[in-house]
Amino acid sequence: MKKAEKIHPGIAVIIFDEQKRVLLQKRADVGLWGIPSGHVEPGETVEEAAIREVSEETGLNIRITKLIGVYSDPNSQIFTYPDGRVIHFITTCFQAEIIDGVMTCDSPETVDLRFFSRENLPSNLLPMHPRWLDDALTNKEGAFIR
Repeated sequence: MKKAEKIHPGIAVIIFDEQKRVLLQKRADVGLWGIPSGHVEPGETVEEAAIREVSEETGLNIRITKLIGVYSDPNSQIFTYPDGRVIHFITTCFQAEIIDGVMTCDSPETVDLRFFSRENLPSNLLPMHPRWLDDALTNKEGAFIR
């Protein structure tokens, strides 16, 4: 594993539809499917970052309903981008519900958006995301720290 150059606070948002399918975004930067996610910007809370990122990447407005967990384990949270950057993410993962908006791929960060059943996830899923989804699908009351 390459050594990370930087550490970034990140967010990820798990959104289920009525059939308990999860919303995934095909990312333009790496060409892989993943849960809508991104960076926390200076001056915003993790909740504000989550709401902003989902709006920017999907066109949807959300309400945070649950903290899934905080993920910092270097074994799953160090990511190498195609341009060679190696980043260690400390990711706060939330579950949210859609309150309004129209799902759209207008963002330059988004190639495609679709809901997938747990049994039919795409094979080209970002490696850090299955753990977040598994944790979201448990009925645990408290949040995970991994």
